[in-house]
Amino acid sequence: MVKPLLAFALASSLALAVTYDSSLFNALKWRNIGPNRGGRSITCAGTSSRPLEYYFGAVGGGLWKTTDGGTAWNPVTDGQITSSSVGAVAVSESNPDVVYIGMGETELRGNIMQGDGVYKSTDAGKTWHHIGLANTEAVARIRVDPKNSDIVYVAALGHPYAPNQDRGVFRSTDGGKTWKKVLYRDDHSGAVDLVLDPHDPKTIYAALWDVYRTPWLLNDGGPGSGLFKSSDGGDTWSEITRNPGLPQGTIGKIGITVSGADSKRLYAIVEASDGGLFLSNDGAQPGRLRVRIVAPSSAPSTTRACTPTPKRKTRSTS
Repeated sequence: MVKPLLAFALASSLALAVTYDSSLFNALKWRNIGPNRGGRSITCAGTSSRPLEYYFGAVGGGLWKTTDGGTAWNPVTDGQITSSSVGAVAVSESNPDVVYIGMGETELRGNIMQGDGVYKSTDAGKTWHHIGLANTEAVARIRVDPKNSDIVYVAALGHPYAPNQDRGVFRSTDGGKTWKKVLYRDDHSGAVDLVLDPHDPKTIYAALWDVYRTPWLLNDGGPGSGLFKSSDGGDTWSEITRNPGLPQGTIGKIGITVSGADSKRLYAIVEASDGGLFLSNDGAQPGRLRVRIVAPSSAPSTTRACTPTPKRKTRSTS
């Protein structure tokens, strides 16, 4: 008896649901209640001189900007760029009107969107111009010299699905008019992270990742992966991948950063069977690198980002 009653009640409610006086709802209008973003995001940037102004790149929706600390966001690249996936964004510290974006995502899921190089704005995101590196396809990081907005570095992962030579670390000293490839391993290993020492921008650390993606497979790690250091603005590089204390097996993805309080303190998160989060207190100098593991990774295939606080030398985690 219960089931027939329920069926009757359901049928009655459906009948009532489609019979109403439409004039009762004429004053109602649909509105977007957010969040105002164009798909998932893997990059964001701002400057200390404009504490309420930030940008984030959506992997399917271009670049977005806020000028009120994130209360409202607006798209700033619509109709001006020819690919929609923003993998990296950087704002010049010396001139916050100068913004660079790199196209193509480097978080290699089963479905990813490739890009077409680097774009630049000189008016805080109002207008954009393509400035090259179209064949890099996936840009992981962009770093700008804090004292000169014309000196810019690009970490390009390259073609995610096939070998190509447009990968590694590129440098421009004229605001993107010309580019020079300053770090390159091979046609299947690209740059996945890049950081400038905030106290000495000529000291640069870069991570290469030996990887390729197919719709059904991620081939992650190999002899091309590695960690590198330059002390002359990228003219020359020293490999520090096998320095004492770092993993000795097959290396996958690496993240690297420098403490804002102490240039000799580095953090590296390394994907490997014996990987995890590593700490150096001597600036990764070859021959006397002292690294100790801070926290093991939860799984060999897990890599997380790490960013030290700018004014403290230590921070606790749980």
